[in-house]
Amino acid sequence: MAEPYPAVSPAHAALSCRCPRCGEGAIFAGLLTVRPACPACGLDLSAEDAGDGPAVFLIFVLGALAVGIAAWMEIEFEPPIWVHLLVLTPIIVGGAIGLLRPMKAYMIALQYRHNLLNPPQ
Repeated sequence: MAEPYPAVSPAHAALSCRCPRCGEGAIFAGLLTVRPACPACGLDLSAEDAGDGPAVFLIFVLGALAVGIAAWMEIEFEPPIWVHLLVLTPIIVGGAIGLLRPMKAYMIALQYRHNLLNPPQ
């Protein structure tokens, strides 16, 4: 039986934080709380298990970015430590808050794409 929904790109589902099957319903009920089911198509999201994957990826990306910026600032300007804290804290905190939802949505979309959310019985 053919699926009645058009294919939704995992990247599109992640950036819009929408259902990986229909691309319409929001998958988050709060900041990071995943809905039990898609409000638009009814896809069961209760089996999702993004785990710590999104957080680990963000730690690597934001950590590398912060170290690169800190090294550049130190080599070019030699500022006091409080300037590093003043510049890097918003980048790290803002990046973590802003990117954690799309990363979690991407992991859920990949789980759906590889039939890990609702495996065949």
